[in-house]
Amino acid sequence: MASKTVEDVLFPGIDVRVERVSDSSGSLVVEAASTGRPGRCPDCRKRAGRVHSSYQRTLEERPLGSRRVVVRLRVRRYFCDRGSCSRRTFVEQVGGLTERHRRSSVGLTGWLRSIAVELGGRPAARLCHRLRLAAGRTRLLRLLKAPAVPDRAPRVLGVDEFAFRKGCTYGTVLVDVEAGRVVDVLPDRTAETFAAWLGEHPGAEIICRDRATAYTKAVKEAAPDALELADRWHLLQNLSAAVEKTCHQHRNCLRKYSEEETEAQTRVPEPTPMQLPPAELPHTQIIERTRHRYGAGLGLRRGPGRVGVRRPCDRPVRSRSAGRSWVL
Repeated sequence: MASKTVEDVLFPGIDVRVERVSDSSGSLVVEAASTGRPGRCPDCRKRAGRVHSSYQRTLEERPLGSRRVVVRLRVRRYFCDRGSCSRRTFVEQVGGLTERHRRSSVGLTGWLRSIAVELGGRPAARLCHRLRLAAGRTRLLRLLKAPAVPDRAPRVLGVDEFAFRKGCTYGTVLVDVEAGRVVDVLPDRTAETFAAWLGEHPGAEIICRDRATAYTKAVKEAAPDALELADRWHLLQNLSAAVEKTCHQHRNCLRKYSEEETEAQTRVPEPTPMQLPPAELPHTQIIERTRHRYGAGLGLRRGPGRVGVRRPCDRPVRSRSAGRSWVL
């Protein structure tokens, strides 16, 4: 088995050269330098030919065991030789390790983004603290990116309102009902905003919504051919409201019927309990011997010479506890 270098362990497949690894206050400090090809200008995409200078970047890397890892990476700054480009110099980015304006590696950023997606803000920050990852809730929330909005609306579109701040600011969430994922989020819950979205994203055949009149107005204006349906929650709410209203209107009949049922139950006699014959024990050798000994014991108790009964004799003895005289 071939031995692996430090670069293969810490930076697999990345064009860097590890120059030094030191231990500083319980953290591993890795000093490395970029060894890749000259980078491309981020504006005109022309590959650089001249090096302007170099400087050292400090990156947070994923922890190694329970120890924090800090990478001090030396990168190069290049000239952009294209005259039509407004950018004169730029800094190279190491693929798989660095990103522009970030002080954490690509791998650590991926970890933090996954934790933020699953847990959100404060719970994710508490988990990062347990995992020895320096990340607060604000940083974790900034890593979240809005998904790309498709050009066409889904076939079955779900529409509902939600609160950015309850009682103050509300928005609209659009959901692909068949796929079970969020399509887009609108900044308010007005009919104009929803109608404009439907006009820019055609293709909705069925729109599942609540009872808000603003959404109804928007559907009739921007998607008149779409079939409108009530969602499950509002359907059950309407059903429960109708049942409650009906019971309230006929409460006298229901009370009379309940009283008649109670009287009928009181007039019905209680059934007599069924008398079952006692269970008979099987005829085994142990049971027969036990019965024989029990009968013998009863016979001794009834007879004059039963065991344990005191009989009179010539010498009386007085008991100390009760003060009675017994003959032994």
